[in-house]
Amino acid sequence: MRVAIGGTFDPLHDGHKKLLKKVYELSEGGEIVIGVTSDTMARASRNRVVLPYKVRAENIRQYMYKEYGVKVRTVELHDRYGITLDEDIDYIVISPETYEVALTINELRKERGKKPITIVRVEHAKAADGKTISSTRIKEGEIDKHGTLLAYRGK
Repeated sequence: MRVAIGGTFDPLHDGHKKLLKKVYELSEGGEIVIGVTSDTMARASRNRVVLPYKVRAENIRQYMYKEYGVKVRTVELHDRYGITLDEDIDYIVISPETYEVALTINELRKERGKKPITIVRVEHAKAADGKTISSTRIKEGEIDKHGTLLAYRGK
């Protein structure tokens, strides 16, 4: 069994942890591959400062080992697909906003003669206000990593 997931993971928050729990459950002791966006990709897609790739990758490896007792393989993502177009993968775990990317991955795999990956969509973790826990909200000081409200920004 091989399960893949990808993201920036900065900061590692309860929404990510919900996804990673599903990855662990699906892996059944098999390999877990976590794609972590490269510094260039992370900074291009977000107009904010992110921790260096090596730090983000190490943080996620440590979290998975401490939480589940598993060692994971991290790979640096330079595009939205990573290893998913070439390697045999049983499951890909995604959040709602990356569902279309997963569909594209399977289309590209089909063109290459590869079997499709089973897509497992995990709904967003919610903050105390019922909105999605996101890195953007955390970096803006609106919520903490667990979704606790830190400040109210009325608009």
